[in-house]
Amino acid sequence: MSVPPGGSRGASAAASGVGRRRTVAVLGPGGVGGLLAAMLSRAGHRVICLAGEPTVRLLQRDGIHVRSARFGDFTAPVEACTELREPVDLCLVTVKQTALSQACTRIAPEAVADGLVVPLLNGVEHADGLRRRFGAQRVVPGVVRVESTRVAPGRVEHGSPFVEIDLAGPPDRLADLAGLLGAAGVRTGVIEDEPTVLWGKLAFLAPFALLTTRYGLPIGAVRTGHRAELSALVAEAAAVGRACGAAVDPARTLALYDAFPAEAKSSMQRDAEAGRPLELDAIGGALLRSADRHGVSVPLAARLVAELTARVAAAS
Repeated sequence: MSVPPGGSRGASAAASGVGRRRTVAVLGPGGVGGLLAAMLSRAGHRVICLAGEPTVRLLQRDGIHVRSARFGDFTAPVEACTELREPVDLCLVTVKQTALSQACTRIAPEAVADGLVVPLLNGVEHADGLRRRFGAQRVVPGVVRVESTRVAPGRVEHGSPFVEIDLAGPPDRLADLAGLLGAAGVRTGVIEDEPTVLWGKLAFLAPFALLTTRYGLPIGAVRTGHRAELSALVAEAAAVGRACGAAVDPARTLALYDAFPAEAKSSMQRDAEAGRPLELDAIGGALLRSADRHGVSVPLAARLVAELTARVAAAS
């Protein structure tokens, strides 16, 4: 993807992403990937979803149907394949961390040799592995903030009043990418400091995921009935993030929780309710490993990860 100079925020860079039709691959057309695929298709881009054979057949036939209070209800046509067999301008990686290793075999490195690979995964440890596979210059780490759920293959319910992505890298290099996403309706920012991008998300996500999953409650009940634990866990995660070189503000994180819809659930909680594998290692495990490397005490995080690990083991 060509990347001419431009602004550092999606709003100011959006104009650079308007115009040329791009070819975009989406690895993992689930709640997040399916929503982004549909939005990019509706914006006029060619979208290729990469998934297993049953999902591929359904998407080829029916496209992706989105229900969204923010964007309306619409169906977007997409192409679908089990493997990426041709060059693309952009590949969004939106699978869960638990499926990443196997899913990446669907993408030949040469297919993204002249494009960008943007992982939008939870956690902070996946970027290095993707760089080794696809090349350091091709991988642009990012984070996404959205509540979006795949209720069935090819059917997505978008619950949050926003879809936001932060990209890590030089603003002038990523202006075109930010513009592409911004023009499709995704509020997109560019932050040069990669630790701040990744830890800004994890410092928010880890308390949200661990507490909602541990207690089986949506965020509204957690922020009222378990406020002390929420505040303590936010402080622990922020301390680890700062030790890793990120600018993390615990007060801002708590304010984000207070602004979230009370009924919102974390993706980990939804996975637990559905009996799917949990991203416990990518979220809680990554937090504990980083804390250990930097000598940061995180007793509450360690307790919650241990309790959830025991619960997973007992259920298997």
